[in-house]
Amino acid sequence: MTHSPRVLLDAKKISLIIDRMCHELIERHGNFSNAVLLGIQPRGTLFSDKIFERLNKISKANHLKYGKIDPTFYRDDFRFNDNLILPNTIELDFELDKKDVILVDDVFFTGRTVRAAMDALLDYGRPDKVELLVLIDRRFNRHLPIQADFVGKTVDSVISEKVKVVWKGEGAKEDQVILFESEEK
Repeated sequence: MTHSPRVLLDAKKISLIIDRMCHELIERHGNFSNAVLLGIQPRGTLFSDKIFERLNKISKANHLKYGKIDPTFYRDDFRFNDNLILPNTIELDFELDKKDVILVDDVFFTGRTVRAAMDALLDYGRPDKVELLVLIDRRFNRHLPIQADFVGKTVDSVISEKVKVVWKGEGAKEDQVILFESEEK
């Protein structure tokens, strides 16, 4: 039995979630003098761009440093991919030593991408703390004992379902989070 795609979050709800998450970050990190924001490439950076932009509008986060990290070659499954793997450009022009690093991703699923991102960031320094901020947490599908510190929405789904975040800037009519049945078996 196949289900038609279902919109979990529309643009208005995503905007409210981003506002809430930014206020939670401000509450925890103040003026961000010891915190850095790192988007996980490729999909997490689209969400982290929005978080960074909103933080700059609603706070005095002029100390907040923002970068993008690519965990491609730190993944435990990259050698099993039949396709040519092309890494993304890492945008990291600041120190991570003794900083509070806030990793940002759009969908938190098995935990493998987050683990790979943590391995990658350790090549650039030794932070005091690493926190995870995600728009969607698919909590029942974790393969590794990792949990998010900031969650936009928790989604309970079965393994055959996919959760996709689509952004207006990518050609969608509006920002949305969609749940659909995977074609992979």
